[in-house]
Amino acid sequence: MPICLDRHPSLHDPSAKAKRLRGKSMAEFGESAANCLDIGLINNMPSAALEATERQFHALLDAAGDDILVRLRLYALPDVPRTDLGQRRVSGFYSDINDLWNGHFDGLIVTGTEPRSPNLMDEPYWGSLTTLMDWAERHTHSTVWSCLAAHAAVLHIDGISRRRLSDKRCGVFDCKRVADHPLTASIPARLQMPHSRWNEIPEDALMTCGYRVLTRSDDAGVDAFAKERKSLFVFFQGHPEYEADTLLLEYRRDVGRFLKRETDTYPSMPQGYFGEDTVDALTAVRERALSDRRQELLADFPTALVAGKVKNTWHSTAVSVYNNWLLYLCAQKDRQVQARQGPREYGRVRAATFGAPQGEHAQQTSETEDTARGVHGHQVGRSA
Repeated sequence: MPICLDRHPSLHDPSAKAKRLRGKSMAEFGESAANCLDIGLINNMPSAALEATERQFHALLDAAGDDILVRLRLYALPDVPRTDLGQRRVSGFYSDINDLWNGHFDGLIVTGTEPRSPNLMDEPYWGSLTTLMDWAERHTHSTVWSCLAAHAAVLHIDGISRRRLSDKRCGVFDCKRVADHPLTASIPARLQMPHSRWNEIPEDALMTCGYRVLTRSDDAGVDAFAKERKSLFVFFQGHPEYEADTLLLEYRRDVGRFLKRETDTYPSMPQGYFGEDTVDALTAVRERALSDRRQELLADFPTALVAGKVKNTWHSTAVSVYNNWLLYLCAQKDRQVQARQGPREYGRVRAATFGAPQGEHAQQTSETEDTARGVHGHQVGRSA
């Protein structure tokens, strides 16, 4: 799937496919075509993680899209604290958040950020984030809320407060698919998903307020859940977008904070992520750090050695989930366009765009229309 990233050519995949599609994909983007989607990524991650987050979601959408063309635009909430380097990145590569309010988007992806306050309402970006939530419900077919953004959304929508954990919930956890839903179609009954958070949302509170839990872990709690409002809101406590080494780099960062005396407690090792040899090596680093706490010891952290051993065991599930989400957006857009144009004009536009349905193509067209209708019956998906 080609990704059209407005104003940001540096993020395009340099593969041969991307090079072949670059330059013509924007011209081929049909505003009314069901397989052409406008998606906004509201990236609120800390400054050091901005580029990695852009890359992760770009790669995931690219892998999930098949023949869907996505025009991806980057935004960030202006009230999220930034370093000078982070602010330059946002100023140079991101669109102004005020442009979002007058734009059209089929879907949004909203990331979290590191919490600074025990109460989300005390965060400096709370006002702009809640404005975004209200706007997304009225102006998108679906919005994905990730990690802290998910916690903030359920607090704003239904007054559900997150619960502080005794230790950071970090690692790759075994999860189960617990609901039949367009987003879980064709994903395995058992899957793995990375989590990295200090807080959680109680499942009983979600159920009471009408949320639908899609996947859960016995050890990590609720993984993904959804609620149908004017827009389909999708929530992830986990991180399907993570790359293989993301948890490793976060763990190294947290070790560094301990060595710099920015935190008082040595971080717990991510669960279900490292092999035995790696656990032994990192345990030795921990023991030395506890006995001789100096910032210089971070140089002994075996980042390169460990990075070659960790594996992305959740990638295929993440691709399936986001493929289902993109198909949902396509079906909703197709339905909206058909209602706006009327059957005769809709058929003329489809014929002009895709050609007259004949033979095998006619069957494919019929199947596409069935998908558009069937998404409301929770039948969308693809084979893994």
